[in-house]
Amino acid sequence: MRLLHLADLHLGKMLCGVSLLENGDQGFWTERLLELIEEKRPDAVLVAGDVYDRGLPPGGATELLSTLATGISRLGIPLLMAAGNHDSGQRLACFRDILCRQQVHISGVLRRELVNVTLTDEYGPVTFWLLPYTFPAAVSQVLDDDSIRDYDDAVRRIIAEQDIDFTRRNVIIAHQNVTAGGVEGIRGGSESLVGGVGQVDYTAFDGFDYVALGHIHAAYAVGRDTVRYAGSPMCYHFDELRQAKKGPLLVTLGEKGAPVQIETLSIPPLHPLCEYRGEYEDVLLRANLSPRGQYVKTVITDRPMTPEMADHLSAVFTAKGSILMECSSEFRRFSGAGSGPELGELETRPVEELFADFYTERAGGQPEREDLELMGRAAELVRNSDGGADGREVSPALAEKLVDYLIGEGT
Repeated sequence: MRLLHLADLHLGKMLCGVSLLENGDQGFWTERLLELIEEKRPDAVLVAGDVYDRGLPPGGATELLSTLATGISRLGIPLLMAAGNHDSGQRLACFRDILCRQQVHISGVLRRELVNVTLTDEYGPVTFWLLPYTFPAAVSQVLDDDSIRDYDDAVRRIIAEQDIDFTRRNVIIAHQNVTAGGVEGIRGGSESLVGGVGQVDYTAFDGFDYVALGHIHAAYAVGRDTVRYAGSPMCYHFDELRQAKKGPLLVTLGEKGAPVQIETLSIPPLHPLCEYRGEYEDVLLRANLSPRGQYVKTVITDRPMTPEMADHLSAVFTAKGSILMECSSEFRRFSGAGSGPELGELETRPVEELFADFYTERAGGQPEREDLELMGRAAELVRNSDGGADGREVSPALAEKLVDYLIGEGT
């Protein structure tokens, strides 16, 4: 039996202020996915949660899911979906009893008996168990048991409630933070912060022939080769450029106990994410030679970023039909994490530069143009204050307070 494992579609996703729905990225990917499904003809398509990017998705996102589900149904291929933490389970599964007649099976809200579907191939039945994103309080309520305190116990307890015949083949679709011995795998920057919260050890799924996971946006195995994250379908953060190839997993189940074959299929994005890092002149040269239609991040290493440099780079990429989404500098005039500038530098450097460095140290990026303009006006007030002819006595404290305000750490 051949299965196509997807997860973390996040339909309606925004990337650096750009709607991947309105800009065509997710629609393009959906069209290519339907072509791939028609070509490969899997026996089932599995979606392991975070179908939408938020609980109340925009209309275009619901239309796109309708296009996807309808296209798969017309091919006569079962579609099995479990809700993720970004989904509203009630909204996602509102027509589940009608849709299941079209072989679209959705588990949106946790119940004592998990939604399960049995399909058959030449080796006999395969039962699919759909576990929506769950947490201890939800399982405690469903099982009427207040003793359930952690995620690992919650998942084990709800699985134990099911009538599963492990002498036959079973597949579970789940959206959880699954780890091996408490060690988390690779994460990018686009997941909700996980940070050790909600860990479920992979051994909770012992007995299942394949575990189709969602929640983490990188694709990798957890503990054993058949406990798998599919990852997000495309890069949703520049950090994810460091991850392995994105794409659906084509999973082939043989007879019970036989090795499971797993292959990553590729769907090239409409607008690839690209990072250009280096000295400004080198980045500018590469920008002029870059392919068209990219989503771009630039990191300058030899000088501070100025609004004029950012505008120039943005204009170059715009002329290429690309969008410059992030523009920052790693250049430092002083070193020592958290140590701040040295006294001699405080006495010689303009307030504006101190502000930019404090901002970079605390926020991890360069201030926006409006923030720089605000600091410029504040610097003029400092220079005309009683703190001294040039405001050096009060400028560091003011710079720090303004940074706290702008990045939301202050009041």
